[in-house]
Amino acid sequence: MTKRKLRMGMVGGGRDAFIGAVHRMAARLDGEIEIVCGAFSSSAEKSKLTGEDIYLPPERTYGSYNEMYDREKRLPGDVRMDFVSIVTPNFLHFDPAVKALENGFHVVLDKPMTFDLTEALKLKEVVDKTGLLFALTHTYTGYPMIKQAKVMVERGDIGTVRKVHVKYPQGWLTSKLEDSGQKQAEWRTDPKRSGIGGSIGDIGTHAANMAEYISGLKITHLCANVNIVVEGRLLDDDADILVRYENGASGTISASQVLSGSENNISIDVFGEKGGLHWSHEDCNSLYFSQAGQPVNVLRAGVDYAYLSPTALKHCRAPSGHPEGFIEAFANIYLDFAYTLHSKLSGETPDPDYADFPGIEAGVRGMAFIETVVKSGKSDRKWVEFKV
Repeated sequence: MTKRKLRMGMVGGGRDAFIGAVHRMAARLDGEIEIVCGAFSSSAEKSKLTGEDIYLPPERTYGSYNEMYDREKRLPGDVRMDFVSIVTPNFLHFDPAVKALENGFHVVLDKPMTFDLTEALKLKEVVDKTGLLFALTHTYTGYPMIKQAKVMVERGDIGTVRKVHVKYPQGWLTSKLEDSGQKQAEWRTDPKRSGIGGSIGDIGTHAANMAEYISGLKITHLCANVNIVVEGRLLDDDADILVRYENGASGTISASQVLSGSENNISIDVFGEKGGLHWSHEDCNSLYFSQAGQPVNVLRAGVDYAYLSPTALKHCRAPSGHPEGFIEAFANIYLDFAYTLHSKLSGETPDPDYADFPGIEAGVRGMAFIETVVKSGKSDRKWVEFKV
């Protein structure tokens, strides 16, 4: 692999943004990546101030992503950025991503991938054409015990999957917060910036991605009840979805942002013919493995637990009993991307355990999920085929 840090640029993530700082912390956690430049805001002045906040030289802080791409590609190969992390609202995902790829830069992109499915399919064409590396930050797939669950399903520990239930409860939009000037609420509830999905785009895509990631199965049909609970809101804030999978398995996905007192306790249950697995965000170091007639086994994250799969162990940082949390899971997406990009730049075959991050296919399926749920929610027949 290349014997240097990878150089990252960033689009979005200015002073008043939440997720940009999370991305920067996650990217730097393992020492494989350094941020060298950025276009942090549509305001050149705000971008400049953010660059100062994170100690970038003024000449590497840009007023727009177009300026950044143009100037960075002209720099010597041992100076210019290797890839860009795009952390803007949904309607500003497509153009920065496409132009980054067309200018020769690899891409890490926040989810959901684009504004709509049409953009997603066009972006896939560009990724396929350029052959550049692309990652989508479905954070929860970065948790070691989620990776452990996937491995256990793959090796048949629970037998053929029969049921998958995912719940993602939030309560932060239980009132019309978007009218208070809260920036995150404003754009996430605005169809002009968020797209056609509210809760189903923001957190429902996480739930659907997790279901497919662990089970190894693709959703084929769904039946959705989609609600706007808070009066006057323009996008859904609550949804319950019946799901069918390609092997005949079934299940549910629930995504709501109006459950008062709830935080971010996404949870998943996967049941097979021989046993079941349970994981929740509030107890993210634990994976519960149950079998008929047997006591429940609790598998724990930790670098000193040899019973974990190699994939899970490669994504643990701390000894047993020490929490591995949200930043670490986010960092695992960047770690996997970094190691895979190191291998790509060196002409080597990536370690499959590190090449296990969400990519362009997951992004396209996420956008198809949003459109299919909306279609089902509006349909009298309800059951709708999920296809891309």
